[in-house]
Amino acid sequence: MSRMIVAAFALGVAVNLIAISHSAMAQTAEQQAACGADFRKLCPGVMPGGGRILDCLAKQKDKLSPACKKVVEDQGR
Repeated sequence: MSRMIVAAFALGVAVNLIAISHSAMAQTAEQQAACGADFRKLCPGVMPGGGRILDCLAKQKDKLSPACKKVVEDQGR
């Protein structure tokens, strides 16, 4: 009986982790779609990682498309 409870708990945790990671990937895809052109135009050569892309875009907020500007502002920049 206790094995079934542990298995059910593990399955529940796994399902939640999959749902969370799917949500995070969708958000990232939306952010990339909103800011892709701005990134290529305004931040060529900036390597991804460590928030460098977001920093670059935030420094040029006045030049961003409305959709990308919203993404940057939603990230607290």
